[in-house]
Formats: sequence, structure tokens, C-alpha cells
Amino acid sequence: MTTTTSAPTRPTLYIEGPAFWTPTLPGWDAARAAFRGEGALADPPVKRPSPQVLAPAERRRAPDTVALALEVAAASLAASGRNAADVPCVFTSAHGDLAINDYMCSTLANDPKMLSPTKFHNSVHNAAVGYWTIGTGCTAASNAVSAFEHSFASGLLEAAVQSACDQEPVLLVGYDAPSVGAVTSVTDSRGLLAVALVIASEPSERTVAVLDWSLASEDGKAPAATPPRSKAAKSLAEINPMALSLGLFESLAHLDDGSGDGAGTPVDLPVSASLSLRLQLRPFARG
Repeated sequence: MTTTTSAPTRPTLYIEGPAFWTPTLPGWDAARAAFRGEGALADPPVKRPSPQVLAPAERRRAPDTVALALEVAAASLAASGRNAADVPCVFTSAHGDLAINDYMCSTLANDPKMLSPTKFHNSVHNAAVGYWTIGTGCTAASNAVSAFEHSFASGLLEAAVQSACDQEPVLLVGYDAPSVGAVTSVTDSRGLLAVALVIASEPSERTVAVLDWSLASEDGKAPAATPPRSKAAKSLAEINPMALSLGLFESLAHLDDGSGDGAGTPVDLPVSASLSLRLQLRPFARG
């Protein structure tokens, strides 16, 4: 017999500005259509995004992780209609930039004097959120979260709690990139994948979904993550740790199509071995 326990539902929140980027689905419009079975994967895939938040020279020098994170962050804020300079943000990544960290370790082991200062400052886990706050002039609170395979769920929980407590919108950005070199034997992260959305405590003219959320446990263990359902989402299921966001973004894609795959179907996202973040999405009824 399985016993499911769930914490009381937390204050209702609202989702604005879903954003999505991977080389085969470079943008939320493309991803939403593919998740609904109405669009195809990009062929050939796009190499990497080119975020306009950065000046051209910085854009060329920015590592893939920074380009990826800033692309979805800017798209989410644009879709929400909010001013990036005023919105607190939570950036979450399981690994940060594995390619740069592989370079750092290899260079330190073989020729320490050749270490690049630019790559050194891009190696820190909060590099992407640092680029974002500088590029947008954001002086609101910013956090960089890492929780290995639970990173997206932990970042979402952080953003939800912050929005509910402070009664203000919060930008959530999740991103991960491929592992290279020796670290591949420890974590097989592949491809580029980033997602973003704004979580708000009050509805607005840009609200796309109502979010009810709680924590759930089954016999002391976290309920499994909601698996992807569409062919397009399944093709991304093993790409990297941010693929755990697919259940939420598929539900957002189906919220208004009457299929039942969005509204009414809970989405579970493990935040630890014993707890999952349980999300219930509802369409927003405009007066």
C-alpha cells in the first residue's frame, strides 16, 4: 500500500512569459507547437542563441551557458512585459559551465601560467546571472542555485517561495550544457537546453496560467518526475538535467487545447530524495 502525503497548497501564483531554447526547438513558439504535435524539430539544428542583451563583442566572447541563459531570460521578460531592471531573478543550473571547468582543470594540471583570466571569471557558477544583471542594469535580488539533478525543481521552489513571501514577480531561468573531458565519466550531460518563466503573486494582462503548488511524498520518497509525453519532448528527455522541466512546459503548451494534458493533470518535480514539488496548472480566466 502506497501512502501519499502532501503539504497544504501554498498561496496561488501566476505564470507569465514561458521561454524555451534548445537547438532543435529554438524558442517557445517552436517548442509549444512541437509539444502539441503541430510542429517539427528544426533541421538542421541551430548552433547557439545570440542574446541581444549583450553588446556584439561580449556576445561573441560569452560562453554557451551565458548565451543560453540570457536568451531565455530576455525572451521571458519580453513576453511578460516587465522591466528586466526591476525583476528579482533566480538562475538555476546543475553544473554551470562544464566545458570551461574542464579547460580550467586541464590548464592548471599542464600549464598553469597559460590560464585565461576571461575563462577564469566565466567558470564561476553565478557567471550567467552576473552577465544578466550587468547587461540589464538589474539591481533587484539575484540568486544562483545548484542542486544537481534536482536543480530545476529547487530553482522553481526558490522562485515560488520568494514571489509568495515578497509579493512580487520573480524571473526563473534554468540552463545546462554538455559535459566534456574527464567529467563525462561522472555526469553525462549532453546538448544545450534552457527554460525560463516569470512567477508572479498577482495576475496581469500577460498571465498564461494559474499555478497551485505543494510538496508531496509517497512512503517517505519523492514521487517520480512527470515524464515527457509528446514525441518532441521525448527526444529531449535525456539531454541534460534541465530536461526535468519538460513536464511543466508540456503542460503549459497543452493548457488551452482541451486535451487534459495541461489543466487538471498534476506535474511532479523531485526536489530531494523524499519530496517532490507538485504543480497544478489551470487556465487563467480573464474577466
